[in-house]
Amino acid sequence: MPVCPVQPEAFLTVLVFVWGACVGSFLNVCIYRIPAGMSVVTPRSHCPRCRAMIAWYDNIPLFSFLWLGARCRHCKTSITARYFGVELLTAVLFLAVWLKVGFGSGAPPLGLAPVNALRLIPIYWLVVSGLVLATFVDLDHMIIPDRISLGGIVAGIGLSALVPALHGAETVWPALLRAGAGAAIGFLSLWAIAWFGRLLFKKEAMGFGDVKLMSALGAFFGGYAVFFILLMSSLVGSVIGVVLIALQRKRLRARIPFGPFLALAAVLWILWGPVWWEWYVNLLLPPEMTTF
Repeated sequence: MPVCPVQPEAFLTVLVFVWGACVGSFLNVCIYRIPAGMSVVTPRSHCPRCRAMIAWYDNIPLFSFLWLGARCRHCKTSITARYFGVELLTAVLFLAVWLKVGFGSGAPPLGLAPVNALRLIPIYWLVVSGLVLATFVDLDHMIIPDRISLGGIVAGIGLSALVPALHGAETVWPALLRAGAGAAIGFLSLWAIAWFGRLLFKKEAMGFGDVKLMSALGAFFGGYAVFFILLMSSLVGSVIGVVLIALQRKRLRARIPFGPFLALAAVLWILWGPVWWEWYVNLLLPPEMTTF
């Protein structure tokens, strides 16, 4: 009986999922250590209670958490499920980005916006990793570290020069122009909202880290993406804020971190944004005015 060979697409899909889980494991380290000003390289991973070093076979993404029953092998202290959640989330997002490639002549599944150059995939993975990191640090500490936001601005502009296709351009200068314009639009739009909020509520309505993160997203994806991300993050943030207030989980004037909503909207842009944006513009404008 002939053996059915493994399809290259299936093998690569599994490999991407595993790779995403490994990156998620590293992000767990960054989420804990970066706000504390610690190195993300040394010391080795260890149990925060008994300080025992975690062996490599107890540090396999996803698998080890389940194998150990969510407890430290040495002191049996419970391991928070968020470690597993971050690894799984990152793996799923990496896989979703990979599926944008499509296979053969088929369109990407789930209505994903097709990618126009394979070399964009690692850039999207980089952005997704930064967004996962920013989300959980913001949830824990109400801050977005500069190495994510300012580093993202530099990386966005630099990668736009190296890969002009990131902005749908064929040469460097148009891509740099769009990256610079996107960074400026992202910064100014959210800064204006933060300024107006401070004027209205007589206190800080939005952290400056959010402003810098939006600027970084503009540098990576351009001005159209900024408008999409701003619209979607405001919509989702408003809905969740109202729900939390209704459930009495937050007071009306309590601060809710905005970074996670920006991150969610940016992920939606990466996966579906251009398709949704084109549909929205076609809905509002006549066909002769929808060419970008």
